[in-house]
Amino acid sequence: MLLTWTDDDCPTLQPTRRLRRLPGRPGLSPGNPRRVSPDPGSARRARVCIRGADPRRRGEGAAFVLDKVGPEQLYAFDQACRVTAIREAVSAGIVATGAQLSINFMPNAVYSPMACIQLTLRTAKEVGFSTDRLIFEFTENERLQTAHVQAIVAAYRQLGFKTAVDDFGAGYAGLGLLAALQTDMVKLDMELIRGIDADGRKRAVMEALVLLMRRLGTEIVAEGVETAEELAVLRLFGVRYVQGFLFGQPRLGELTPYPAWLHEPTRTAAIS
Repeated sequence: MLLTWTDDDCPTLQPTRRLRRLPGRPGLSPGNPRRVSPDPGSARRARVCIRGADPRRRGEGAAFVLDKVGPEQLYAFDQACRVTAIREAVSAGIVATGAQLSINFMPNAVYSPMACIQLTLRTAKEVGFSTDRLIFEFTENERLQTAHVQAIVAAYRQLGFKTAVDDFGAGYAGLGLLAALQTDMVKLDMELIRGIDADGRKRAVMEALVLLMRRLGTEIVAEGVETAEELAVLRLFGVRYVQGFLFGQPRLGELTPYPAWLHEPTRTAAIS
């Protein structure tokens, strides 16, 4: 499995060009760039990625792997992924970092939340990883029964885990599932982020989502951030948690080095 950081300690960004007026945000009109400061108190997170036999080969991402897992194999595969994720993260040195660990799981592979979590709990105890540092993410890319997911999220919350909807906006479920669940986080799909600095419609969607998540008390994580311009716009909207290749690519069997530039006092970003 591949390990990488989810960045929660963003740099200070000062736009170097005027930012076009964002919809409904007069305070962010041209000539009024806003300085974006880091939050030194926020904790880092690491996440585990599933890839094909050759992680360097394009097209062998999580979807490629999951397409090859049959219904009768789902439970065993899901359990193996959880165990491997925890063991490899600990071997890579995550315990000393104090970071949380995000693990994807498949709700349709969970026949009983409490029964299916036992192997995860035993593994974490065996390797000395505190379970209160685990975050479980489920994807929208499979059809889900709302009541079933509600039961899983409630059980995990009772056990002290955090939960997240992964790739929100890209799969089968949408606002209906969001209204029915009480997850701690929603991770926005990279298609909503790509080129947001130059796309007014995406900025309008982001503004609405940020307001919605604040009302729901749900944390936003922006996925797939690849440029300083995208990061700057997300910060202007108040998005605190981001992940993407801008901060480093995942590595096999080791944690991606935490980018040194995140600790620089100032970084500039050109925004069109």
